[in-house]
Amino acid sequence: MKILIADDHSLVRRGLKDTLLDEFPSAVVGEAEDADGILKKISSEDWDIVICDLSMPGRSGLEVVHYLRVQFPKLPVLVVSTHAEEHYAVRSLKAGASGFLNKTAPPAELITAIGRLLQGRKYITPGIAERLATLMLDNSGQPPHELLSDREFDVSKQIASGKQVSEIAAALSLSINTISTYRNRILDKMNLRTNAELTKYMIENNLV
Repeated sequence: MKILIADDHSLVRRGLKDTLLDEFPSAVVGEAEDADGILKKISSEDWDIVICDLSMPGRSGLEVVHYLRVQFPKLPVLVVSTHAEEHYAVRSLKAGASGFLNKTAPPAELITAIGRLLQGRKYITPGIAERLATLMLDNSGQPPHELLSDREFDVSKQIASGKQVSEIAAALSLSINTISTYRNRILDKMNLRTNAELTKYMIENNLV
């Protein structure tokens, strides 16, 4: 079995790797620290599962998950993140992830999730299932940030983190005009007027 871990923190990768090898001692566990590293390893080797963080240098984790779902539809991806489940789990699943797990979860839950995905199934906690059911039954009560595309959501987080348009453009390999367009769309969709209002909203909703 070959498992690829993608996270920009070496201590997190080491912890995940040790947990996996304790349960699967014969497994081959690879590592990547950013989106480019994931794509290079995926294109050069076959993997049975990918464990991916959402916050990494370069392309966002959601963008990587979507790319993997399109290019490698049979490859299961487990998103493991510090971000709150209620804000990021459904978005990760919609992007193409096979499961979502918070980094505060016990090691046994990680092993359970891996086993579920290797069986070709999804890993969904009761909280995620309830959230999905609510969205299916009623879209009208969606919070404003749920109206954003994955790219707009990523840009909104970076704006709320205090980054300038030029910094965001460089990080995402996009033009300054494109980022400005995304900013305007974000403010319009969320009925906000300024970066300060956006930052306040993102902080109050634990999105950054």
